[in-house]
Formats: sequence, C-alpha cells, structure tokens
Amino acid sequence: MRFAFTDDQLAFRDAARDLLERECPPAVVRAAWTSPTGRTPGAWARLAEMGVLGALAPAAAGGLGLTVVDLVLVLEETGYAALPEPIVEHAAVAVPLLPDPAAAAAGHRTATAAVGPDPRAVWADTADLVVVGDGARWRVVDRAALTLDAHASVDGARRLFALGPTPDDAPVVTDEHAFDRGALGFAAQLVGLARRMLDLTVGYVTERRQFGVPVGSFQAVQHQLADARVALEFARPLVYRAAWSLAHQDPAAAVHVSMAKAQAAGAAHRAGRAALQCHGAIGYSYEYDLHLFLKRAWALAVSWGDPGWHRARVRRAIL
Repeated sequence: MRFAFTDDQLAFRDAARDLLERECPPAVVRAAWTSPTGRTPGAWARLAEMGVLGALAPAAAGGLGLTVVDLVLVLEETGYAALPEPIVEHAAVAVPLLPDPAAAAAGHRTATAAVGPDPRAVWADTADLVVVGDGARWRVVDRAALTLDAHASVDGARRLFALGPTPDDAPVVTDEHAFDRGALGFAAQLVGLARRMLDLTVGYVTERRQFGVPVGSFQAVQHQLADARVALEFARPLVYRAAWSLAHQDPAAAVHVSMAKAQAAGAAHRAGRAALQCHGAIGYSYEYDLHLFLKRAWALAVSWGDPGWHRARVRRAIL
C-alpha cells in the first residue's frame, strides 16, 4: 500500500492552518476562558465558509462529500490552535448523522455530541442540536429539549455540561462508526497539541540562557524533547492509518482508532511533561500560553475513551 496525502488534502490543511493563525491565536483561546460562550468570535463562521464544518456531508446537502482522510489533517490543525469550538463533535460525529445536514454544513446550526451512560457534552449551552449515543445508536435532540447541568472542566474554554434524559420521541440513527470518528478526531487534535507544545518549548529553550549559553544546548533538555518527538512520530502515522481504515470501511477500523487514540494521548502527555520540565517555573504560570495547550490535552486524553479503555479494546481484539 502507498499511503500519502494528495495535493488537495495538503492544500485543505494549509488553508485551515492559515485561517486558524488569523482567527484563533493564543489570545483568542485565552479570552474564551472568561467569555460568555467559551467560543471564538469568528473562527466558526470562517470554517463554515471554507467547507470544514460540512466536509463529511454530501455535496447535495451543501457539504464537500469528503472522507475522514480529507478531514484528519484539518482536525490536527484545530488541535495545534487549541480551537475552542466543538469541531470534532460537529464535523466528524454529528453532521454525518443528521437527516438534513445542510444548515449544519453551512454553520447556521451548531451540533455537539455526547456518548455513554452518563453523557456530557461540550459547549452544549450554545449548540442548536445535541447528538447523544451509546456507540452505535444515536439520538438527534434539539438542545432546548434537554436539561443542562454545568460541570467544571480542567480546560476553562471547553464548557462541559451533563445532559438530562433524552426525549423518547427523538429520532434514532444507527451508525456504528460515529464513535470512532469522534475518538479519531480527538486523537488528531492530540497530535496537534503535542506538536504545539514541542514548538513552544523548542522556541523557549533556544532563547532562554543559563551560564551564558541557551538552555537548549544542555543534553538533559535535548533528551527530553527528543523522547517527546519520538512519541509524536509514532502516534501520527497511527492516526492517519485509522482515518484511512474508517474511510475504506476496514473491518479492523475500530482497533486502529483505539491504537491511534491511546498513542496520541500518550504522545501529548509526554510532550506536556517535557514542556513543563524544560520551561521550569514559568511553565506553571497562568499568564504563560503553555497551560492553554496542556490543559486541552488533559481534557481530550480522557474524552471518548481514556488510554486504558482504548488499550483494553485493542487487547480484546487480538486475544
């Protein structure tokens, strides 16, 4: 098998990267921690204009008719930016489940998603629709029909709500891949977050000087960053392979997704630890941007299955 992204897929990623650099710099992420909505002022509308929100919707419904292989690089960039929007829940999970996704694809309606016996949805208070599922069966619910109970989150921009009972008359959609699209989306974002924390740290240790030389010249610092980079480079191809498996309905797609999610969470954890240790005391400061990416990584690592859950899923498949 020859696996490589096409020129169009890379151009889609580059366009999203440029948009996020303009619309979602760290100052916007920081402002989302204390804003009324916890979201960005303009990124959502710009992503809709680019087609990202409706990437997986059919062209007849106003979408791009793409697959998760086309979307995965863009989701990685949203992780790199720590985008405070329900992009994975909306674009990767909900849009393919909606009977009429045109309004969601155009950004006129926002959807979020939750899974499990005790469902919790991010940014549910500003969503129009909430998709609630158990892995294979999903209900599409108007947000106004649900009671929301706000819960504290380690990431102040990622507003979290426990959901009340789902109305019995909510339509049911069967999609055995929706959970895996969500887990894959978070794995891609974790890869982006690991990249961002490494980039921040390399920039810092290049400029910070001790004993008259850059901190980055110390062997102990180099080893920390090298180990984090190796973990990232092991995780990234697993994420891309899982996207390919989902797009091509590989029977082992669920296993590939779990391998990707567990490895990406581990890579982000390793990058975060290295970043804190190499930054020293300033890395713990609320005023320094590192915490925006570190705390997003903590939140995503346990979303839609923590590493232990996904490793157990792989173990069951191979025994």
